[in-house]
Amino acid sequence: MRIEDRMRIFQIYSQTAKVSRVEKKQEKASADKVEISSEARDFQAVLNAIKLTPDIREEKVNEIKKKIDSGTYNVSGRDVVEKLIREYKASKKSE
Repeated sequence: MRIEDRMRIFQIYSQTAKVSRVEKKQEKASADKVEISSEARDFQAVLNAIKLTPDIREEKVNEIKKKIDSGTYNVSGRDVVEKLIREYKASKKSE
């Protein structure tokens, strides 16, 4: 192999190394950007409000406990049966 060939190979290698460095610099310049829609922000606000709402309504539970303890809590059997039937039908629809 002649020296001239080696020099040409070295020049080609140098040029490709420069090109790859420039390409790497350009990659760093670009940045990712995310935009959240107003609907998504509203949804997140509602979701946070739901998370803060307790599953058990303490006031309602305490009111019913007081009525039970005092003997004034009275529920119609008919109301209980109607509610049970509605719940049963709703569970069948979801299956």
